[in-house]
Amino acid sequence: MQTPLQATLQSEATRWFQSLDPVRPEEMIGLWRGVTHPSGHPLDGVLENLQWFGKRFQPDLRADALLFEGEPGRLVAVDPKFFPARFLTRFGAFGRSVRARNLFSHIRPRVRARGPTATLKTALNDRLATAVMVYDRLPISDYFRRIDDHEIAGMMVLDRDPRRYFFALTRMEDAPEPNAVTSSEHAF
Repeated sequence: MQTPLQATLQSEATRWFQSLDPVRPEEMIGLWRGVTHPSGHPLDGVLENLQWFGKRFQPDLRADALLFEGEPGRLVAVDPKFFPARFLTRFGAFGRSVRARNLFSHIRPRVRARGPTATLKTALNDRLATAVMVYDRLPISDYFRRIDDHEIAGMMVLDRDPRRYFFALTRMEDAPEPNAVTSSEHAF
């Protein structure tokens, strides 16, 4: 159950997101650094605590949905199927703890993705056609809207959950070529 403050933050974040222009999937190809846009969602701050880097979108519109910082200068694509969102939303406070960060640093090598874990396509959001990333094995979709030429807003929608997780992605200008490294580990 949401507190009144959480409900207000969710409403404000939703209005902000819906005020932005749509984006086409092809415009998102490349490496993006992510950061939470606080909205009163249980996942606020969790991904940053676990050293989330962002997302990578391939020219074939397949995606590394969750990229984390691993060894210095390396990115690790994690398979989201190992982290059911409903479980994570119930234990958000633990996800922001030092214990969770330490635990995740030990299990991250065991939950690497063996390839892209989502697909970019176009879908309607608030009656506008915009880019959406659909996870392969989870009932999750990330809708995207343009903030400016180098920044995109994201809104994660978990089926049958009215709460939304908001984030922003910033394009990495000095990213390696998409095929220069494997999808499970990336240099940056």
